[in-house]
Amino acid sequence: MLRKMTKEVQVGHIKIGGQNPIVLQSMCNTDTRDVAATVKQILQLEEAGCELVRVAILDMEAANAVEEIKKQIHIPLVADIHFDYKLALRVMDLGIDKVRINPGNIGEESRIRQVVEKAKEKKIPIRIGVNSGSLEKDLIQKHGGVTPRGLVESALRHVKILEKYDFFDIVVSIKASDVLFSLEAYKILSETIDYPIHVGITEAGTVYGGTIKSAVGIGAILAAGIGDTLRVSLTGNPVEEIRAGKEILKSLGLRKFGIEFISCPTCGRTQIDLISIANEVERLCQGIDKNIKVAVMGCVVNGPGEAREADVGIAGGKGEGLLFKKGEIIKKVREDELVSALMEEIEKY
Repeated sequence: MLRKMTKEVQVGHIKIGGQNPIVLQSMCNTDTRDVAATVKQILQLEEAGCELVRVAILDMEAANAVEEIKKQIHIPLVADIHFDYKLALRVMDLGIDKVRINPGNIGEESRIRQVVEKAKEKKIPIRIGVNSGSLEKDLIQKHGGVTPRGLVESALRHVKILEKYDFFDIVVSIKASDVLFSLEAYKILSETIDYPIHVGITEAGTVYGGTIKSAVGIGAILAAGIGDTLRVSLTGNPVEEIRAGKEILKSLGLRKFGIEFISCPTCGRTQIDLISIANEVERLCQGIDKNIKVAVMGCVVNGPGEAREADVGIAGGKGEGLLFKKGEIIKKVREDELVSALMEEIEKY
């Protein structure tokens, strides 16, 4: 796939856009005013591989909490703000790395100008986030309902407000819960702007259904060469968003996050407890930072051949299995020793 080249924007110590890797992000579901709970969740997200994290700033108490949160985390922090421009000014004074707003709901132009001037002074980028559920009434009327072109027009309207004050450190997102709607909207947006694009399917659903929907939607958008940062939006623990996002990027070959794990679906030829073995290997491989492919296959008939591209793997027999490298069999191992033999081989890499 050919990824579209976009403008590069600095967010804390990371860069979004240009030739930089697609940045993986999430959002806390804690009360930002509860510093301890928020920091705890962010550290869990960091451990899972999150590279950028957003928190909701509902009031001035939440804004003031940013200073202490920033001291205890290691990834850039983004403030999600609606309506009250004073909250944006406060978090920028306290060292926020990025602000997510809709200039249109901040209020009169003098307020928008204050936010933009402060962002310019502090060198803080702004993400414009437009949602299909809050499209302006005049655009709904103009386009005969909520449409992809209407959503893009809304985003461009907000972009022009920032550009009016010579502000160009902008990231843009347009969110909808419908996959095909989102794909069309992102294609139009990508053809229209050169700013970095944040990709996501909003209100995707619970961990199971939402992951599938996000994988289809975000995957299709990324495969079209669109996107510089992404969030998988799930109703659940945000750590699951990072796990899903990593798998989406890995499956498209866009990022390498440690070990790539593959396993067969099992069939009537399987004579070992492959499901338990596969789950155990996948669990043990989490957090191992090695750029290798590991396979867990169900039978010795086709296993090594089907997983020939894997660096190392196992294929089940009856109460035993084969340990193989690049499709070549190394040795035969008892079923209860298969996992340990495989992990030992992984450690050698």
